Amino acid sequence: MTFTLHNFIPSVLDLADPALRPLDSTHDLCSAFSVMQQLRPHLTSEADFVSRIERMRVEGYRLIGAYDSGVLVALAGYRLQENLVYGAFLYVDDLVTAEAQRGGQWGSRLLQALERLGRASGCARLVLDTGLANARAQRFYFREGLLTGALRFQKQFDTP
Repeated sequence: MTFTLHNFIPSVLDLADPALRPLDSTHDLCSAFSVMQQLRPHLTSEADFVSRIERMRVEGYRLIGAYDSGVLVALAGYRLQENLVYGAFLYVDDLVTAEAQRGGQWGSRLLQALERLGRASGCARLVLDTGLANARAQRFYFREGLLTGALRFQKQFDTP
């Protein structure tokens, strides 16, 4: 499959894991809010979350949910991107497992699915960011075969 920046939406078959599926509908997004809020506590409401996701979808953002006995227990937000540094790549914006389900390999399964999606989309790599102080996440990413490749610099702007 050739790389398409904004139009690739995986089917269940693309994910190759029956517990994982794309979260496409408004109902899906509303059900994902409480799990995402554990990673992004600044999200204030389901409506705010759904609105943000809808805006981000224009830029190719997608969500995959992991279900255990019909209950959403983990999710990953990602997008296909291309730049002059990496070429085509899959960027993982969000990866979170509900607190009560941590240790159940859900993050690992989601990363494996994202790797399959990236490869099938013609991406050269999977890329994600984590905070420098987030040692637990860093250990998890190393165990999953991800290596450090950059140090990100940023500058906070004052907003009105």
